[in-house]
Amino acid sequence: MSREYPIIALTGSSGAGTTTIKDAFARMFGNQGLIAAFVHGDSFHRYTRMELDALLSSQPEREETLSHFAVEANLLDRLEALFQEYSQQGTGTYRHYIHAEDKELVEQGHQVGTFTPWESLPESTDLLLYEGLHGGLVTEDINIAQYVDLLIGVAPSINLEWIQKIDRDTKLRGYSQEAVINTIQARMEDYMRLILPQFSRTHINFQRVPVVDTANPFEPQSVPTADESLVVINFRENQKVDFPYLLSMIQDSFMSRPRTLVIPGPKLPLAMELIMQPRVQELLDGRRFK
Repeated sequence: MSREYPIIALTGSSGAGTTTIKDAFARMFGNQGLIAAFVHGDSFHRYTRMELDALLSSQPEREETLSHFAVEANLLDRLEALFQEYSQQGTGTYRHYIHAEDKELVEQGHQVGTFTPWESLPESTDLLLYEGLHGGLVTEDINIAQYVDLLIGVAPSINLEWIQKIDRDTKLRGYSQEAVINTIQARMEDYMRLILPQFSRTHINFQRVPVVDTANPFEPQSVPTADESLVVINFRENQKVDFPYLLSMIQDSFMSRPRTLVIPGPKLPLAMELIMQPRVQELLDGRRFK
């Protein structure tokens, strides 16, 4: 797909590790002298935290169905419109959702759980990078995936995903462990219906797999480190991949299936650079107007 304004989307569940991949892309863009527009999926939630709490307090029966994964809890028509506009014109509007870890925005006076005002994307960007829950979403009414030139899934083993979410939300966002576990359970139906199908549309999936015991993810424990993990990287069949080159460059890597590369956890930054840099360059080289 050749577009003047390419879109890369990182899609994954809450706590999956999409931010780690986004940061790797940001470093790569900086090294290549590229200017990217960064958009976070949380910015397209429909409700502030206070509004959502009030809604669920007045309609407690909706607590099982109105999760942040759900279509009705998000402004996905606006996200689809942003992708369409950016792919055609390199423009669009976005905003920020304020998390507790957004120290700079909090220091500016923004309240956690609210949004900044809608604003225009920066001008003259080379590409757009989306990180969030719905980058590959397709429903009867919405098709966000059609505008994405490179769709990447971040899907660690499910127990690890939950451990990472519990660790982040308790340490950085101030939630109790019980509250985080309740959220995981309440979102399960939407996770299966809306999140998992996206990983069948991705061009590349990154799945971190721990090699330590995570049998009970709801037991208090530390997050497995990169040294205690392998990363499974799967490529869709139509992707051109020089596997012999990757195997020669990434020590201790191996092929578990014909299109699946397994690497030691600490080698992920290197693998990201080797795999993604040429793909980003292909997107830029394929632009209709240079």
